[in-house]
Amino acid sequence: MYVILMYDCGEKRVGKMLKLCRRYLNWIQNSVFEGEISEVKLQELKNRAKDIMDEVEDSLIIFSDRSNHWLNKEIVGRERGGTDNFL
Repeated sequence: MYVILMYDCGEKRVGKMLKLCRRYLNWIQNSVFEGEISEVKLQELKNRAKDIMDEVEDSLIIFSDRSNHWLNKEIVGRERGGTDNFL
């Protein structure tokens, strides 16, 4: 499934959340990520995020769809964090 994920965390938790999300998805900009991920891996990501988050103060927003064919991505200005994967 294709996912766009964004988070808003307290200052003390931002670094941990960034590292976690980078393990599963492609970093786009600040606290925004995108990419293909299985339902199992997405659930794993959410469970690990809950361990980091203060659910009263922090938020994790996930948009998902079975495919990204309907989504048109346009970048105006500098693209931050490419989506290329290096082996």
